[in-house]
Amino acid sequence: METSMHYPFIYFLYDTNQVLVYKIQALEYITITDVMRKGEWQGFELQPSESFTAFHHEQSTPQQGWSFFVAQEQLHHLVEIINDYIQQVMTTTSAQMVHIVCSESAAGSLRVALAPPKYVIGFPEDLSIGPLWKLDEKRGQAFRDEWLRENINDGMDDFVNLNKLMNTIREIQDIPSNLPIYIWYGHNAEDQCGLRFFLYLLRDKTNEVVLIDTGEQDAINRHWDIELYAKKKLSAKERLIFQQQWESLAQTKDVCRLWLQQQIQAVPEDYYDKLIVSTLRQLHEEQGDTDFIHTGTFISALLTRMDAPPNIFFLEYRIRYLVYSGVFELKGIPKSMHHYSVRIRQKTSLA
Repeated sequence: METSMHYPFIYFLYDTNQVLVYKIQALEYITITDVMRKGEWQGFELQPSESFTAFHHEQSTPQQGWSFFVAQEQLHHLVEIINDYIQQVMTTTSAQMVHIVCSESAAGSLRVALAPPKYVIGFPEDLSIGPLWKLDEKRGQAFRDEWLRENINDGMDDFVNLNKLMNTIREIQDIPSNLPIYIWYGHNAEDQCGLRFFLYLLRDKTNEVVLIDTGEQDAINRHWDIELYAKKKLSAKERLIFQQQWESLAQTKDVCRLWLQQQIQAVPEDYYDKLIVSTLRQLHEEQGDTDFIHTGTFISALLTRMDAPPNIFFLEYRIRYLVYSGVFELKGIPKSMHHYSVRIRQKTSLA
């Protein structure tokens, strides 16, 4: 699709003579949800003698009662074009340092705790699950997104997670070279994978990078006082080691990783299956029968039996796999963990 920028407007040649005009309302990256709910669009028709390259919407009259339809994948493409243009005109932050943290919820807590001016980047995905192959490239991002959409039931519309991931990568690329960067991390697979990815994305930047080690705490339970934690300024050699570790991870297509013995270790996709089956058997024994158990309740019980619980959506994915494999029976519609229940199928060979 041919495009052109007339800031704050972006022109899209939608058809041979149809021009869509989008107005950039703020210098912030957008998602599919933003462009559908808050986007300001107008439609124009090119005159027979008018070329797209010479078109200016101020000199034309917008069409009345117009509408256009695009598939979700094409809408994702439109959003990426808009964000590419926004990146070209992005302004410099007034903050004196940048903080990066895994998870958007943790970023929200950190924003509340920090004094202004503050610049916090929250990474939107849990990199302990799903493929990491070539994740810094669009083909790797599309590969990961396809696996997530096929297996992880988080209730998000198609391409929304991919938009968020690509926007966060843009934010990291946009960090001004004069600002120190603080990366908050804990001793878990999600943070350790994220830490290495961040440092890989920062490989061409000369910013000072400081690691803040929050220890064994889960992100939701952390205290966001920077003075409470050990801080380490990374040398160029240390940064290179982390970058090389990411490069090794980015060559793999494993979908589950754990933090074991101070290392990121890939485990088989069915790593938790036996524990899932044995836990459901125990819950049936506690019931005294084999009634269906709500999946959300079942996952809560699973989490209490794990020292380092994985992403709950990954557990729900494995429960659905065991349903589809005939190990569990299902009642309800598995559109989310809150919409169905499971029980052990009466005859199964998996212990």
